[in-house]
Amino acid sequence: MARGFRDALGPRHPRLLPCRHAALRPRARRRIRRSHLPAGARAAAVYDSSGARARIRQSARAVTRAVVFAYHNVGVRCLKVLLAHGVEIPLVVTHLDTPGETIWFDSVAATAAEYGVRVLTPADPNAAEIVAQVAECRPDFLFSFYYRLMLKAPLLALARQGAFNMHGSLLPQYRGRVPVNWAIIRGETETGATLHYMTERPDDGDIVAQTAVPILPDDTAKEVVDKVTVAAELALDGVLPALVAGTAPRRPQDLSRGGYFGGRKPEDGVVDWSKSAVEIHNLVRAVAPPYPGARTSLRGRPARILRTRVLDPGVPAAKTPSLMAASKRMVAHCGAGGTLLILALEIEGEIVCADSLARVLGGVPVPLA
Repeated sequence: MARGFRDALGPRHPRLLPCRHAALRPRARRRIRRSHLPAGARAAAVYDSSGARARIRQSARAVTRAVVFAYHNVGVRCLKVLLAHGVEIPLVVTHLDTPGETIWFDSVAATAAEYGVRVLTPADPNAAEIVAQVAECRPDFLFSFYYRLMLKAPLLALARQGAFNMHGSLLPQYRGRVPVNWAIIRGETETGATLHYMTERPDDGDIVAQTAVPILPDDTAKEVVDKVTVAAELALDGVLPALVAGTAPRRPQDLSRGGYFGGRKPEDGVVDWSKSAVEIHNLVRAVAPPYPGARTSLRGRPARILRTRVLDPGVPAAKTPSLMAASKRMVAHCGAGGTLLILALEIEGEIVCADSLARVLGGVPVPLA
């Protein structure tokens, strides 16, 4: 080692040894110092000269253990946050993919398998045999990350330090199902992710952490879901050390604000052309692919409006809503006012542009009902 580099390291730096592992070889009366690990982190492994494994004892507490119920991209990212913080995860509970559902998101089961974590996919997570297997794990925490079923009291009681759920809105707003889609439909300009204590009622426990994200005027649900996934990761990563230490803040929700929203079905995406251009635009982007898309009928033929932009919200209400095609643009005049630029239109499974609209539908304007 050059003298200048040795001097920069200081006189206490250990001398160079012929073997790079020699500094770890146990000597007579030599004590292996405790590792400088954050609370809840795994102890590091070291090896003696014969290759036998020795484990450094932790100074503060045993490894934090969590059972995770998870699905979707938020489930994948939050599972990785726990693993990155050294949380021991003996069991992940997730869903089998629903037949017929478009699976555009990452797999929690595949991610858990990559890390060697055992996976269960029960139809009922509250079944006695599942509760027993979770109990055998002796979890400090239970986490639910976009898991689609409610966990009942016998499960929640197994977590020594608490059971927590990650919800895709700024609670208490948009409690319940598909909060991102509902927020876009209702014209919100902000949403986010909330980590909260789980109770037997959906999304009403005390709040531990929140991270907000903007909803831009032309954002689709997929784009907002991607933002909320990052928000969930940031919220969990920021508060996890305090959760492990038992010092995380908590504040009750004001349940008089907001409300519960139910799930949505493909038929809920039918366009009501009597509404304003802004309202219709919000529906289109809330259900845009990979969701089922906004549905309508054009001269009796099934169609999907896949992408739009509000042209002029101030145009007076149309007595008869209609779809026009001119100058390579398709424009809808809406029943409650405003004009809507149709950027992507599908008729009977085929993409149709402005130049071919009149030919496909037998002339324009096309009445909208």
